[in-house]
Amino acid sequence: MKIKNFFAPTGISFAQAAPQVTHLGIGAHQDDLEIMALHGILECYQHSSKNFAGITCTSGAGSPRIGPYADYHDQQMQELRHEEQCQAAKLGEYLFVAQLGFSSAAVQEATKHDLADALHKLLTELHPQIIYTHHPLDKHPTHRAICRAVIEALRRLPQAQHPQQLLGGEVWRSLDWVIDEDKIALDVSTHLELSEKLLTVFQSQIAGGKSYDLAAQGRRYANATFATSHLVDQATQVTYTIDLMPLLKKPQLTLGEFALGFVDRFRKEVEREQS
Repeated sequence: MKIKNFFAPTGISFAQAAPQVTHLGIGAHQDDLEIMALHGILECYQHSSKNFAGITCTSGAGSPRIGPYADYHDQQMQELRHEEQCQAAKLGEYLFVAQLGFSSAAVQEATKHDLADALHKLLTELHPQIIYTHHPLDKHPTHRAICRAVIEALRRLPQAQHPQQLLGGEVWRSLDWVIDEDKIALDVSTHLELSEKLLTVFQSQIAGGKSYDLAAQGRRYANATFATSHLVDQATQVTYTIDLMPLLKKPQLTLGEFALGFVDRFRKEVEREQS
């Protein structure tokens, strides 16, 4: 398929890169990979046999903007955000980043399957061991739409082509409230300087009015410290994810049923604690 914006820091083609991808992040917006797929980025950074690649699904238009970017029109903002995503790929030594350029409005339409079609075509050539994407409890509608499209695309593949792990990570709703048995804690304590730089690349967002760099780092520090009350911290920074593999193993399971299961189990735990 034609990728609107493909960037490989080493200059290799998609066909050359595809067999080498071990960790894949599929995010909605430029800078989402650096938040919810950070674990994969760090796992692969300067590793001899692990390679991270990213797919950013939307164009970057429509983001809030003040200060130096207040007068940027949508086309300028898209170009800037695409460039920032490429800078992050270079800094984090991603194998590649593919930006698909869909509008947020288009991917949010439940009756449209263009994004799922595009992802399916890519995933027939990519066979990562781990995929990171948004979780269905995220409060951002575009993030939920990306999760839905990823699940749809993967369900079309033969089971033998499914990843070993499919993880839904935090961006616009934290997962600290999910009961311990349901959440997966990922240690992202290595390369803290790199983690910070990966976020500060996106100045169009930070100087444009959203301090994602401080917010994301603060959440990771909080996750590590508030994980347990009676043990010393086991990590400096932690991101939480949930296991999305049940959605592949049970094709009849809807995203709504899956998401509400976490709420129901949380409610039951609170009820037990109050009894």
